[in-house]
Amino acid sequence: MVKAAGIDAGTKSMDIYGFDDESGDVLIDEAIPRDLVTEKPEIVVEKIKSVESKFGKFDAIAISSGYGVPLKRAKDAIDEEIRLATFVTDADVKRRLRIIGLRELMFLFRKSDLNAWFTPGVVHLKTVPSYRKANKIDMGTSDKIYSTVLAIKDQAERMGIKYSETSFILVEVGFAYTSAIAVEGGKIVDGVAGTAGFPSYLSMGFMDSELAYALINRVDDFSKSLLFSGGAADYAGINPYQLSIEDFVELAYKNDRVAEAYKMMMEGIIKDVAALMPTVSPREIILSGRFSRVQKFFRDAKKELEHFLSKFNFEIDVVKLNSRAKVAKEAAEGAAILANGIANGRYSEILDVMKLKDSGGRLFDNVLLPDAIKSKILDW
Repeated sequence: MVKAAGIDAGTKSMDIYGFDDESGDVLIDEAIPRDLVTEKPEIVVEKIKSVESKFGKFDAIAISSGYGVPLKRAKDAIDEEIRLATFVTDADVKRRLRIIGLRELMFLFRKSDLNAWFTPGVVHLKTVPSYRKANKIDMGTSDKIYSTVLAIKDQAERMGIKYSETSFILVEVGFAYTSAIAVEGGKIVDGVAGTAGFPSYLSMGFMDSELAYALINRVDDFSKSLLFSGGAADYAGINPYQLSIEDFVELAYKNDRVAEAYKMMMEGIIKDVAALMPTVSPREIILSGRFSRVQKFFRDAKKELEHFLSKFNFEIDVVKLNSRAKVAKEAAEGAAILANGIANGRYSEILDVMKLKDSGGRLFDNVLLPDAIKSKILDW
């Protein structure tokens, strides 16, 4: 019997999911507003301990680790690894961006007596060829790996195949970012993620290098908060924190400007998938994330993707990622499955197939710039 839990640090909420792999019982399925976590990160540790007081200790807990840390117990991580996984400027630390709440939470878990584990990002995986990592940092944060874990389990169970036979592109459409992860033979082999992908709901995705040059030379304090802007919500001229995503989708059918913003998102999803087609032969395109839970959005995305694929004679189904969680997002359940594998539970084979235990390296290892410049970005 293995009890495992996973924690997903989303933009709007931090989600927690835990289960017992013998009874199948769900031990926790909750979402905590991210602003509350930023204000009081210890609330997450307290929540885990309250569950343990009722059901006994978790054998492993996988924790959102920002841009990632090579798989290891939280207590074994060093300061540098936590700072790099949540890297921000001193000015952004003072602003208390949400990532600071995550950083403080990682430090809290490190000093706790919980069976907590920090987990890698896509850039740390040896299953991704090094040439695909060139000049990349964000190929998929740790939570994108969590969703991929769940997708491998889901496809294998639905199709009656081995984990090592799974193949798909997972597109996670979240509140802030859209990302796409390529899986071949049960291994992550490529990724187009958040800040390095196409426009999403909040974010512009990758940034024109000339725009980056202009900003860094004209904006005195380039905050990471800018990375959460320039997307479909800004194009539509709406406040995404006041208008629900359901209302945004409905408004896209009534307002021309919002309709264009909606198309911007849809095209971004298609371009993310298209960018990964040279690296994988997917059995399916799998959609996950907050937006995929909106029925009309999923229907539209499925239609647009299947139309695009049919133009090139690809007969690939577009499906939604199945999840047992009712409150927490798919990534939290995937994190719990990963934790179950760490504790040698019934899903340990997924970790073996994905080779997550072989993760390694540092976040900026693949930057192809002179050492004198590279050294300046290593100190966070």
